Order: sequence, then structure tokens, then C-alpha cells
Amino acid sequence: MRPLSFRPDDLRALLLRNKIATLEELKQALGTPVDVTVFRKLKPLDYLTSYSHRGRYYTLREIARFDDRGLWSQADAWFSRFGTLLATAEGFVNRSPRGYLADELAPVLHVQVQDALHQLTQQGRVARQLVSARYLYTAVDPSVQRRQLLARRTVELLPTIMDASVLEVSPEEAKAAILLFYSLLDEQQRRLYAGLESLKLGRGGDRQLADFLGLDPHTVARGRQQLLSQDVEVDRARKAGAGRKRVEKKRPK
Repeated sequence: MRPLSFRPDDLRALLLRNKIATLEELKQALGTPVDVTVFRKLKPLDYLTSYSHRGRYYTLREIARFDDRGLWSQADAWFSRFGTLLATAEGFVNRSPRGYLADELAPVLHVQVQDALHQLTQQGRVARQLVSARYLYTAVDPSVQRRQLLARRTVELLPTIMDASVLEVSPEEAKAAILLFYSLLDEQQRRLYAGLESLKLGRGGDRQLADFLGLDPHTVARGRQQLLSQDVEVDRARKAGAGRKRVEKKRPK
């Protein structure tokens, strides 16, 4: 009896028509109940597996229209130029200018990434650093990692901006603007401003604001305590007797 002959063109025709398909749909199109037969015929077609839905969907690379990040979706299934979810997460972390927190990467990839990032860390494919009491995932390459940490810490220290990109400015420009504003405040206002932003940052805020604004951490803590106790001089920036002594101009005799 002559063995059955399966044609890859049958799979290609289905995928060109539907854009994506499940393994069951591919087996029906090929007329076989055997998974291995489908994969053998898919291989020369340069196929892709979705990184979402646990790799349930298949497409052809020629069909995918990747965006500038290398992602493409069809009917809620997501595909990546990088391939699998692990490879995609690794690629995004390595290419990011300031690394990723898990809850930052998840909405970008439209899937949960915590397990994938954990696996990548265990495999030594990405690194994990503790920044502001949260795990930041960075490149393994030391030079890239240093740049990511520097960029991240610059942004993390911007006290009133969670993400400088929402203002369409660089972290450096945002930092310069904040420091300019800060320089226009009087002594008490500077202390209170630092104390307020320290409250927003929570634990470690005094040190972060001190580093950012060039203050003593005790000054930041004092501003924070003044706000909490509402011990603020409303009508003047300095209490009586504070500040430099006035210098009397000498009149020529």
C-alpha cells in the first residue's frame, strides 16, 4: 500500500487564509492526526509560534507584520520577532535603555512575565538588581547594565515624575527643570519640598532626595517632620533670628 503523502502547501494555504491556526486546525488541513507530521511539514515554511497562549497558535514569518518593537498580534495572539516568550523578554530587557521591572514589561508584552524573568535570571540570561526596594531586570553585559542602572536611578530620583517619557523629555531635561524650580525656592520651601517628595518615595526617601538635591539627609528629614507635625512658618521663610546677619553698609565719612 502506498504511504500517504502530505503537502506543506496545504498548511501554507490555510495560514495565508486565516493568518494563524492551532495545531488541531493544522492537522485537519493536512489530513493527519500526528503532531510530528505537522511540524515536519511546517519546518520548511519558516513558521512562528505565539509567545502568548502558551504557544497555542502558529503563523508564517511571511505573514507577520512586526511593529518597531518586533511584535505582531492577530486575534489576541501575540507573536515576536525574537520567538518564544523567554527569548522575547530577554531581548526586551537587553535592549531597554533602563531595564524593566516585571510590572513594566507585562503590559508591553501583553502577558505575565514574572515566571519568564525568573527563569531568565536562573539561566544567567538577564541580571536582577534591587533598585528602590524592587527588582529591576537588566542586561548581563556589565557595560550595558551600568548604563541601564544609571538611567534608571536618574529617573527613579525624579521626585515628581514616575516616568519622564510621559512629558516627552529626557530624564536629564526633567532633572534640570526640577533643579531650576528648586533653586527658586527659599530656605524653608526647599526643605519642605524635599520633605514632601521624601514622603512620596517612602522608605529611603530622605537619602534619595538628599542625593538628588544635594542636601543633608537630616535636612530632608526635618522638612518631612515639619509637614507631618504642621510646624510651618506660613508668613516667613525663616524664623526670627535665623539666617545671616545683615551687613551694614559703611558710608564714607
